[in-house]
Amino acid sequence: MDENTRVFVISTAADLAGMHPQTLRQYDRLGLVSPGRTPGRSRRYSMRDVARLREIADLGAEGVSLEGIRRILALEDTVRLLEGRVGDLEAALADELLNRPGRRVFAAGLAGDVISMRAGTRTRRSNQIVIWRPLDK
Repeated sequence: MDENTRVFVISTAADLAGMHPQTLRQYDRLGLVSPGRTPGRSRRYSMRDVARLREIADLGAEGVSLEGIRRILALEDTVRLLEGRVGDLEAALADELLNRPGRRVFAAGLAGDVISMRAGTRTRRSNQIVIWRPLDK
């Protein structure tokens, strides 16, 4: 089961988080946790939501106010998004560096000319015999 799949009704999510269902309703109103909704407008919580509820409970037990908790969670969400974006940019940069013209591989052709090749490719070997003779002056 995916951690984002919304399967738990409010009473089950409250039991898993060690809270009262009314507390979950309050957190939903404050925007601390946003559960999914069924067509009948019932709340459905995911494992990620339950983990977030536990984190809220831990922060509250340490004396952090609800506004402070909201700000901490928003900052953590921003960091998570930025880390994902950095990963995407690093992958794009690595692809760009590999495909950049300055990163090409060169080989010598049969006539002595320079042939540009893609990285990871090989030239065809010729089994022809070439006899070298000095040029007449």
